[in-house]
Amino acid sequence: MTSRFWAGKTLILALLSVSVTACGNGLPFGRKQADGSTLQSSISDPQARAFYQARQWKAAWDRKAEKQLLDIIAGAPANGLKPDLFLKGALPKEPEQREAALTGAALKYASALAQGYADPKKISAVYTIPRAKADVAGGLATALASDKLEGWYASLPPQTDEYRALSQSHLHYLRDAANIRLEPIPGGKPIKPDHRDPRLPAIAAALAAAGYLPPNTAVPARYDHALAAAVKRLQDDWSMKPDGIIGETTLDAINLGPAGLARQIAINMERLRWLQRDPPATRIDVNTAATFLDYWRDGRHVDHRKVVAGEPDKQTPQIQAPFSQLVANPKWRVPDSIGAKELATKSSGWLQANNFSMENGRYVQQSGPKNSLGLVKFDMEDPQQIYMHDTPAKALFALPERHRSHGCVRIENALDFAALLTNEDNVFDQFREALASGEEKWIKLKTEIPVRLLYHTAFFDGARVQFRPDVYGWDDNVAMALGLVRGAPRKAVRQQGEDIGP
Repeated sequence: MTSRFWAGKTLILALLSVSVTACGNGLPFGRKQADGSTLQSSISDPQARAFYQARQWKAAWDRKAEKQLLDIIAGAPANGLKPDLFLKGALPKEPEQREAALTGAALKYASALAQGYADPKKISAVYTIPRAKADVAGGLATALASDKLEGWYASLPPQTDEYRALSQSHLHYLRDAANIRLEPIPGGKPIKPDHRDPRLPAIAAALAAAGYLPPNTAVPARYDHALAAAVKRLQDDWSMKPDGIIGETTLDAINLGPAGLARQIAINMERLRWLQRDPPATRIDVNTAATFLDYWRDGRHVDHRKVVAGEPDKQTPQIQAPFSQLVANPKWRVPDSIGAKELATKSSGWLQANNFSMENGRYVQQSGPKNSLGLVKFDMEDPQQIYMHDTPAKALFALPERHRSHGCVRIENALDFAALLTNEDNVFDQFREALASGEEKWIKLKTEIPVRLLYHTAFFDGARVQFRPDVYGWDDNVAMALGLVRGAPRKAVRQQGEDIGP
């Protein structure tokens, strides 16, 4: 983690100091307009060609529009982006080359804001969530014609409280990274409250830099109550057990520093830009990094609850899939991979005690209180065979770290959630009767509900920006696409126990 901190700090300091070189260039006095025929023969990018074809290949950039564009791109860090992703070095002086460079940068930056800079399908093993769409060539033409370039660019990113909160936090941590020098804190034995440790001054300085302690806080000889309270706040923000003990995971979070936090926010701003600006008004959003879900009905937020997602080596994919039926008292038809790896070695006594039998060459767990799907399954239509369900392992929901499944999503108080959904569709009586039968039965909902399985390691909870560990190691792919540094190597996956459920 310390290597990521120093690499991240170097990156962020460079990012803060970077300015679009062309911003400082004096524009050539009385410069020529770009020649349309030369432009037509030299521009091959489809978006740029569409832009100029609509203009009959007339030049687009005068002095005023050029300055506006350069100022807009210089403000890219507010969107978690580096200006030199779009313009690097001095602008060409030759009119046609300068014109093409400006248009290419303008379209690329607009597309990054409107749809994301990277293509998630190229950097993710599985990604089926619908993307944002925008006609940036047409929008740029309109913005230039109406002299509303700045307002148009401001309208392209997500217009949500979450995106604005992440933007503000990103700029805050960038400033702190530039102004505060922190030494990496070495690992060692866990530090418990009231103990002495030579690392305490460095820990206090890092916590102050991240806003968990007032600046220049005096460091006591022992790990006192005030310092422990700051550590607990950090642990709570990272969904760790807030015990105040500074162990390996807590120290990793402390060692990120402002530069690492800015990096993590930039990654998740990109993930937000990927998403549709007008998502389905009725939907379920699951944040598999933070392990919770939110239910929206007709645009109104209705429910929030904990979930259990896939273990680090059994990752829940980033997908969108609908469901329109529940299964009461489901049977679990065990995937062949789980059957071969985890059930084939079990004794016949264990299989019988847990209600497993063989049907058509496959392990099947019969309905009942021991069934790994619990008493209700939310039957998503997904070729990955990912779905949401109840679980008999209720204790997992009390854990701060809830990546414990084989990839499916377990829902806290799933029967209550099923009652909520069936009540809204006036089929609760059918669900209650099916449940009481003790047999596997399907209940059709009147509303098809899309489910988005998202992976956001920094998010806004309505009050503050929170962070979560990158348990799947997916942040690095986004970071590299954005020109940011790699993170620390992901730690080895630890076996979470004997739970064999999906």
